[in-house]
Amino acid sequence: MEPDTMPHGRMKGGASAQQFNQPIDREPEGMSCCTIVLWFFSILLITVTFPITIWFCFKTVAEYERAILFRVGRLLPGGPKGPGLFFIIPCIDEIQVVDLRTLSFDVPPQEILSKDSVTVTVDAVVYFRVSDPTMAVINVENYKRSTELLAATTLRNVLGTKTLAELLSHREEISNTLQSLLDDATDSWGVKVERVEIKDVRLPIQMQRAMAAEAEASREARAKVIAAEGEQNASRALKEAADIIAESPNALQLRYLQTLNSISAEKNSTIIFPLPVDLLSGFMNQK
Repeated sequence: MEPDTMPHGRMKGGASAQQFNQPIDREPEGMSCCTIVLWFFSILLITVTFPITIWFCFKTVAEYERAILFRVGRLLPGGPKGPGLFFIIPCIDEIQVVDLRTLSFDVPPQEILSKDSVTVTVDAVVYFRVSDPTMAVINVENYKRSTELLAATTLRNVLGTKTLAELLSHREEISNTLQSLLDDATDSWGVKVERVEIKDVRLPIQMQRAMAAEAEASREARAKVIAAEGEQNASRALKEAADIIAESPNALQLRYLQTLNSISAEKNSTIIFPLPVDLLSGFMNQK
């Protein structure tokens, strides 16, 4: 039988001996006597009870799954099995199937105190997948549950360093930071965090009312400034028009005729008495 370890201290199947808390004692080559005895009696039992037991000796995994095999508690060399059909010995072999598809979960709503002492409730969604099935089975008891707990803790730690304005306006940047931190932490578990999205940021009712009053006051102030600027621009335009009309007396008569034309275009009962502009010239010269 091939050795259980590969060069550079890395076991077959993708796991590294340095990732465990204590040294792993492996036999250099071959199977132990107990394993050989169990293997012999298992084969004998399968042969005696053939063809009934043959249905328990073949396993099938789907295209999106991989199977991790343990023989009498030891990881079999060759890495994950599948997809397809493969042979096992039911008496001494243990199989664990790992799903390689992208999985998702909702991070429970977390009440967080922001950097500017505002209490907010934030929830998020995390997308991840298993990149190394062997490490996901050997290095962590439940990779999905562990990733969920780590995501909730990381969410609280990261958002606690942000102000309320940053939480509301820099969501994409915060999501990228969370994704990077989670991906680095779960790398030894054989888990790849693909995406983290902040779903909602809920504020207290009092804070919502205060922000609404602040926004309303700000809009009213901007509206008054815009109205004042409009009046200023209109006064400047009227002054320039008055200066032009004063330079050319005929311009006043043309303006008078234009006003008559605009009034006559409307369907109303207004009666207009034309007044010659020459009568007003005497009043205009008296200055």
